[in-house]
Amino acid sequence: MYTLRRWWDRHRLRIILASMALGSALLIRQTQATPIFEAYQLVARVFQSNPTQQNLLENAQFQELQQRLTELESQNQRLRELLGYVSESKQSGITAPVVGRSADHWWQQLLLGRGSNDGIKVGYVVMAPGGVVGRITSVTPNTSHVLLLSDPSSRIGVTISRSRYMGYMRGQSTSRAVMEFFDKVPDVRRGDVVSTSTLSQLFPAGMPVGRIESVNLNKSPAPEAIIELSAPVSFLEWAVVYPHDQSAPPMAPTPSSDQKPPL
Repeated sequence: MYTLRRWWDRHRLRIILASMALGSALLIRQTQATPIFEAYQLVARVFQSNPTQQNLLENAQFQELQQRLTELESQNQRLRELLGYVSESKQSGITAPVVGRSADHWWQQLLLGRGSNDGIKVGYVVMAPGGVVGRITSVTPNTSHVLLLSDPSSRIGVTISRSRYMGYMRGQSTSRAVMEFFDKVPDVRRGDVVSTSTLSQLFPAGMPVGRIESVNLNKSPAPEAIIELSAPVSFLEWAVVYPHDQSAPPMAPTPSSDQKPPL
């Protein structure tokens, strides 16, 4: 007994330290060092100042305001371009924002935030910087539905401005459309300007539509050309609506007797 007591007195400190080390190792393994991490966070928090957190918050708010300013500048630039376009065209058009557009029908139709209360009627022409966008197909007091030129069901009479060869154009649900010529051997080449023709019953003649991108003269039953639409149909945010009167000169239609001028 005396010998065991002397051995304990001699090795007691080593046994206690070894037990503590083994217990700590088991605790770390079971808790995945969570207590140590929490203790570190508690100690480190003492050396962190509140102004640092405040600076992070202020920086986030500054970035948010900067992004909003960038968006407002972009919208302002688009409105400037649209107002400049309206001023140059010298027409009494109705400026309208795009307020609705379905992802499933992105290239077929869109909804404008102006309607019959603003003087818009079914059949009115919708334009944007670059040319024709489409036409009004239905109207409510405060909104208007637009059938886009890019809709496959949209077919209009068009002509090559340089050579005056005519045909009709149909949408392709993209920023391109197809023109089918009436003549078997039309005078057409890449880069030619395409506009609405005098045979068009839906749009006044001479309104810009796009440019010829490619030509297939061997297409049967009639030669075809791919037209790149000049109006920004894919990212349109504003448009201008004009009354449709075929007796008016191109790009300057006047209301007919059974139509009231737009307000």
